[in-house]
Amino acid sequence: MPFLTEPCAEYKEQFIEGIREFQREGKQLHYDIQRISTDFEAFLRATREQQEHVRIGPNRVPTTEMWLIDGDEYIGYLALRHELNDFLLKVAGHIGYMIRPSKRRLGYGTEILRLGLEQAKKLGLPRALVTCDENNIGSKKVIEHNGGKLENAVEVEGATVRKLRYWIDLMEQENQTT
Repeated sequence: MPFLTEPCAEYKEQFIEGIREFQREGKQLHYDIQRISTDFEAFLRATREQQEHVRIGPNRVPTTEMWLIDGDEYIGYLALRHELNDFLLKVAGHIGYMIRPSKRRLGYGTEILRLGLEQAKKLGLPRALVTCDENNIGSKKVIEHNGGKLENAVEVEGATVRKLRYWIDLMEQENQTT
């Protein structure tokens, strides 16, 4: 049964292999695999510090990163933003997630978002904004399956596709599962 966990040393090698997969498709290039491999504890510390207002820079919001694990395998990550700034409100939302390429189309996207919404509710969010590119049919289905209601599509400067903005009412979601 897949579960979310905060990043930890137990899944270091799996995480690094997942990042290599993302980088082969041109994503997650900001990760320096060599540095992470050499000092994984520093990487974990920096990830935890993203959760605290006093430790992040201006124009950033507290964010909890979690990993989706199935068995002992790293499947993907979820970023849960505790609040929204102007950019996040327009483009990125409360929750961002990514499934490693070798594990896509197996239902993990739906599961990681479902689990992320549970975490958002624990944070006290009454509703969550989740976005995706207009041409990302898989993400649209994942968001809608998890109760996403399309608010609008917005132009993003420098992007060739619009961003779809979905709201998910976490109180309504709870009522549907009970």
